[in-house]
Amino acid sequence: MKPTLRFFMLPMCPHCKNAVRWMDELRAENPAYASIPVVTINEREQPDLANQYEYDLVPTYYLDKVKLHEGVASKEKIRAALDRYLAT
Repeated sequence: MKPTLRFFMLPMCPHCKNAVRWMDELRAENPAYASIPVVTINEREQPDLANQYEYDLVPTYYLDKVKLHEGVASKEKIRAALDRYLAT
């Protein structure tokens, strides 16, 4: 069974908005990325779930319990997180 890719974010965070835009771009560019189920966790709406993970900044990506990225993202860093998922 594939692990879960979790994306922790806040809706008003400009870095999170960029991360969402880059994820959309990457999914449009690569069908393999489009098939990756990403669980988006709004830390304000889902604090009980968010508090189960160790991070201070958003956006943050976890592959199950392994942190892949935290803080200001780039398209390349998000691509790396998606590639890690595909490699599992």
